[in-house]
Amino acid sequence: MMRKTALMLLGAVVGAAVALIVVQPTSLTDAMAKSRPADIYRQLDLFGGIFERVRKHYVEQPDDAKLVEAAINGMLNGLDPHSSYLDPKSFRDMQVQTRGEFGGLGIEVTMEDGLVKVVAPIDDTPAAKAGILANDMITHLDGEAVRGMTLNQAVEKMRGPVNTKIKLRIMRKGAQNPIRVSITRDIIRVRSVRSRVEGTDVGYLRITQFNEQTTEYLKRAIASLTKQIPSDKMRGYVLDLRNNPGGLLDQAIAVSDAFLNRGEIVSTRGRDPDETQRFSARRGDLTKGKPVIILINGGSASASEIVAGALQDHKRATLIGTRSFGKGSVQTIIPLGGGNGALRLTTARYYTPAGRSIQAKGIVPDIESLQDVPEEVKARSTEMRGESSLRGHLRGEGEEKGGSQSYIPPEAKDDKALNLALDLLRGVQLNPAFPPSAKAAKLPN
Repeated sequence: MMRKTALMLLGAVVGAAVALIVVQPTSLTDAMAKSRPADIYRQLDLFGGIFERVRKHYVEQPDDAKLVEAAINGMLNGLDPHSSYLDPKSFRDMQVQTRGEFGGLGIEVTMEDGLVKVVAPIDDTPAAKAGILANDMITHLDGEAVRGMTLNQAVEKMRGPVNTKIKLRIMRKGAQNPIRVSITRDIIRVRSVRSRVEGTDVGYLRITQFNEQTTEYLKRAIASLTKQIPSDKMRGYVLDLRNNPGGLLDQAIAVSDAFLNRGEIVSTRGRDPDETQRFSARRGDLTKGKPVIILINGGSASASEIVAGALQDHKRATLIGTRSFGKGSVQTIIPLGGGNGALRLTTARYYTPAGRSIQAKGIVPDIESLQDVPEEVKARSTEMRGESSLRGHLRGEGEEKGGSQSYIPPEAKDDKALNLALDLLRGVQLNPAFPPSAKAAKLPN
């Protein structure tokens, strides 16, 4: 069994997020020798034979290393959309990203139909300032077609030295012609937690992704809000997780813990029942039991869904918005040693405290709130297709669900979900789902 270290991630992006576990390097030879039927040897012989024929007879001299890497990626891409090989540079970049600071454009992406699809631009980055939108499909990078590249290759091409430019060609739903954008690369410093006082009586917290700094920034934000709003005036908190693609699993657990005093937060279950892990809260609710409302939408994925699911199951928070993305799998990062990069492999599903798997289904909010989408925006896609739409996705348990609305109005006054949350906290509106009753929580003993 692999020895696990502390790092776990949850999502897949050019600058943020996946559910991952990093383990110690292992000997590939030893791993293969432990259990391998004879027919696998024959298949490996077949691969070796094909490899040699390609090397000898292909019309041009191929690069051996690239042939092997392409074969590895083909194998992993055939498993699910979140398993992949990280070459040494990509592995280093991933480690930098989890620290919350990296070089690039600030675009969270996935691969769909051979093109790079924008999940969301990260706030206050070159991509966001250049007008890149969620669901944009990137077809060319500096004039080179994306089709035929792996996601890692496309990400690598988008990265580069600070103050250098890259040209993107984009297909956008509703646009008659391709959109061409030139973006100057910069150091992306992800401020993963933002906060403000709404009116004089509500604390607003927005988490854009889960990196190594998230929990510390959350603690600072809550401390700041409690100083600005006297306890007797504080109505509660709005935790905004909309369009948050995920990040480090341990940070999702710690963020959930910040609002809980006890109980399970999440469990991970792989093929081997002996490797099931359960993570529980420790005493110490940083919000002192004040009411909490969580905002989610179709762009809330992975680590965001862990937090939303934990607080929903414990009846600690009411969820408002639209159904979440539905990424309920965990990826393990396995360093290969010898400077060979790492393997990102889906190894488990995660389950909410009530035992729910949200894989390819998402989390349904307690109160659905659809935004009014302006006519000029309707031409663009404001619906996330969800995990269930990804080719080769890990099958969900039971009926799968599609994506949901991911549009967030730029002006708070037009944000129906946020304003509903504020009205509920202030007692202006009433709903049977708020406040939730902890006595109604149905959790396994």
